[in-house]
Amino acid sequence: IENDITYLGPKWNVVACGDVDIVHGDIMQSHDNTEEMIRKIVDKGAMPVIIGGDHSITAPVGKGLEKLGPFHVIQIDAHLDWADHRSGMRYGHGNCIRRLSELNHVKDIFQFGIRGISSSTKADVQAAKNYGSTILSPKAMREKDIEGLLELIPKGEKYYITIDIDGLDPSIAPGTGTPSPGGLLYDEVNDLLKATSNHREVIAFDCVEVAPQYDPTGMTAQTAARIMLDLLSYVTKKREHSE
Repeated sequence: IENDITYLGPKWNVVACGDVDIVHGDIMQSHDNTEEMIRKIVDKGAMPVIIGGDHSITAPVGKGLEKLGPFHVIQIDAHLDWADHRSGMRYGHGNCIRRLSELNHVKDIFQFGIRGISSSTKADVQAAKNYGSTILSPKAMREKDIEGLLELIPKGEKYYITIDIDGLDPSIAPGTGTPSPGGLLYDEVNDLLKATSNHREVIAFDCVEVAPQYDPTGMTAQTAARIMLDLLSYVTKKREHSE
């Protein structure tokens, strides 16, 4: 009603591919299975839309998107996720963006909504800056407004978007393992995704870290579903106009 546009019309098919086989206790085999699934979807010519899962899945998803590269990454998150390792673990939920940065087919990284205290060490933050990552807190994003943000993100190029639900404020999305006050609001995320989709090619996206058991109201899951539906709608409508 708000946009007076019909999204996801008869031209598009949305297919559920089922769950990736997870081997409990073997995170690397689980990641290998995730990467293999993404490669199969890409080979079919479809756009992968991934529902997490913790944020560790973003690393193997990024690997599986290799054929669609090179591409940039847009991350919406409370946390930087640039730790090199945690107690020897290099492929956990706090390492995923650093692991993406190590892939040859990944270019610039834009990290929006970052504010989580103790999510990364000073060395991790410096490593992200050395890579060239653009890091903005919700407050800094509001100071730039949507037009200022879009000036940072090159037009006409490919993007993988990863959305950690804790990037949103816990007042509207409390059902996550690491909620952090001072987050983004639904309309702010929606506006950013819509504007990004209009002049850039979104090749895949994920939404992760939703933990419904922590939210008896069910609002977190509803918000996550709405954000994913919004983004899918914007991406497909952009493709319709491009053809």
